[in-house]
Amino acid sequence: MNISGGEALIRSLELEGVEVIFGLPGGAILPVYDPIIDSPIRHVLVRHEQGAGHMAEGFAHATGRPGVAMVTSGPGATNIVTPLADAYMDSVPMVCITGQVPTPSIGTDAFQECDTVGITRGVTKHNELVTRAEDIPLAIRQAFHIATTGRPGPVLVDIPKDIVDPMNPNSDMSWYWPSDADVSSSLPGYKPTMKGHPRKIKDAAELIARAERPVLYAGGGILKARAAEALLELAEMTGIPVVTTLMARGAFPDDHELCLGMPGMHGNYTAVTAMQRSDLLIALGSRFDDRVTGKLDGFAPEAKIIHVDIDPAELGKVRRPDVPIVGDCRLVIEELTRAVAALDPERRVDLTPWRQTLSGWQERYPLVYEQSDDGNLLKPQYVLEQLRDRSPSDTIVASGVGQHQMWTSQYWRFNHPYTWVNSGGLGTMGFSVPAAIGAKVGCPDRTVWAIDGDGCFQMTAQELVTAATERIPVKIAILNNAYLGMVRQWQEMFYEERYSEVYLSPDLPDYVKWSEAMGCIALRVESPDEVGPAIDKANEIDDRPVVLEFRTDSGEKVFPMVPSGKTNDEIVVDPVQGEGGR
Repeated sequence: MNISGGEALIRSLELEGVEVIFGLPGGAILPVYDPIIDSPIRHVLVRHEQGAGHMAEGFAHATGRPGVAMVTSGPGATNIVTPLADAYMDSVPMVCITGQVPTPSIGTDAFQECDTVGITRGVTKHNELVTRAEDIPLAIRQAFHIATTGRPGPVLVDIPKDIVDPMNPNSDMSWYWPSDADVSSSLPGYKPTMKGHPRKIKDAAELIARAERPVLYAGGGILKARAAEALLELAEMTGIPVVTTLMARGAFPDDHELCLGMPGMHGNYTAVTAMQRSDLLIALGSRFDDRVTGKLDGFAPEAKIIHVDIDPAELGKVRRPDVPIVGDCRLVIEELTRAVAALDPERRVDLTPWRQTLSGWQERYPLVYEQSDDGNLLKPQYVLEQLRDRSPSDTIVASGVGQHQMWTSQYWRFNHPYTWVNSGGLGTMGFSVPAAIGAKVGCPDRTVWAIDGDGCFQMTAQELVTAATERIPVKIAILNNAYLGMVRQWQEMFYEERYSEVYLSPDLPDYVKWSEAMGCIALRVESPDEVGPAIDKANEIDDRPVVLEFRTDSGEKVFPMVPSGKTNDEIVVDPVQGEGGR
C-alpha cells in the first residue's frame, strides 16, 4: 500500500503509542499537519516553540514516557534548541520532529532554512536528517528506541518538506513497519549495558559492609530507571541514610527516617555535611554535579566512591570511583541488595553512632525562616508550606529556576516519585509554566502546581493561552518579589549590595489582569491570612487554569548556601542559627 511520507510519519507515531504532540505548524512541516486531522493523536497548539519543547519535557518527567514535539524549519527549529539542551542535560526522553526545506533546496539559504542537525548535534542524544520517504518509519522507530533506552535523552528527526508532501513524487512510499530486529541491526554500535558486572557488585557490597559513615547519594537516574522502590529496599535493608539531589526529589520519601533531604549549594545542612564527612558515597544515577560537590578538591575528602550509572562516560568524569559499575540503576541496585544481604551480618558495621551524629545535625540545623515583626510581610517559605499542606500529597510540582526553585525543593515534602518537574542541569528560566502544562496533559487526574518567580513567569506566560484554549487546568503560583531574586541575593552577598539590572517592579505587568486576559482565573495575595483561602479556592477550580500572585518579601534569601568556589565545609546557614561547621 502506497502512502505519502506525511501519512507514514503520523502512522509511525501512532504505532509508537504516541497520544499527544505539542507543536506549532509552519511551511516546511505543513504537509504533516494534514494527516493529523484523521489521527487519534491529540495535538496541543502552543504559542511558542520553546513551550512545545518544555511541555514535552513535563509530559516525560511526569509519565516516564517520551514527550513529542513537532515544529517547522528555521526559527521553529532554533526556538526549540533550549528545551533540547534542557532535556539533554537532565536525561529526559523526548522526540522532536522538525520540518526542513525541500531536499533540492538544502544548502541554498532557502526561506526558513537552517542546519538543524548541525545546530542541535551538541544538545541531542542523536539527530538525523531523513532524505527519503521510505526511511521515515525506521527513523521514527530508531528515535524512540534511542530516546528511551540506555541513558534517556532527546532525539531529533529533521524531515524535508518534499518527502512528506503528497503533491510531490518524492513523498510516495510503500508502507512498512520495521521489526525490533530491523532497529537493532540498523544501530550496530548502540548496545547499552544493563546489568552490572558481578565482581564489581560484590566489591561494592564488601565496601558497604565495612563503611562506618556511608551515604546513599541518589541522583535523577533513579527516577529515569524507575528504581525508587529498589532504592527504598536497599536503604531499609542496610540502614544507610539517603540524600536526594535536586533531580531526584521524590525518589526516596521525605518522611522516611533515613531521608536526609537535598544536598548541594542550597541543600540542607545535614545532607551537605553528611556527604562531606562520609567514608563511603554510594552514587546511584548521580553525576557529581558542581552544585553538589562545591569546590571539587575539598569534596568528601575521606570518602571511597561506589558509582553506578548507565552512562559509562559519567564514571570518573568528575570523581574517580573506587568501584565503578556500568548498568541500569534499578537492576544494579537489586543485585547490590542481594549481594549485601548474602554477607554475614556479623561483618557489617553498626551504623548507630553515624545515625546519632546525623540526628544531632538535623536537630541543630533545621530549615528555618523568620516571620516579619508585624506578621504582615509575606514570606515565600510560608506560602510554600501552605501550598504543600493544602494540596493532595501526590500533587505534581513544576518549578522555574532561581530562589523559588530552591525553596520549593526545600519546603515541599516529596513522598511520591515522579512528582517533581524541574530544570536542573541547564537551569532554564521559563521552564515551569509549559512543563506544568505537559505534566497535566500526561496526568490529567492529578493536581499540578507550577511554582514560578515573577522573572521566570514573564518568559513563557503566553502558554497559559494554550492551557486555557486546550482546557488544561494547571495551577500557577507566582512568588512575586519584584526582583530576579537569586541574582539579587548574590549581588547583596558578594557584590557589596551593588544591585545591577535585577529590579523588575511589583506592579508591571499586572499579573492578575494579564492572567485573566489569557483565560485564567487569577487572584492577588498580599498578606499571610489571605494565603490559605486563596490556595483552597484554586484547588477547587478544575475547569480552567488558575494563577495566584503572592506578593512576597523582596529581601528574603535562600539558606543554607555554599558560596560559589567554596568547599561544602564552608556552608552558610541562616543567620539566626549562627555559624555552621562540623
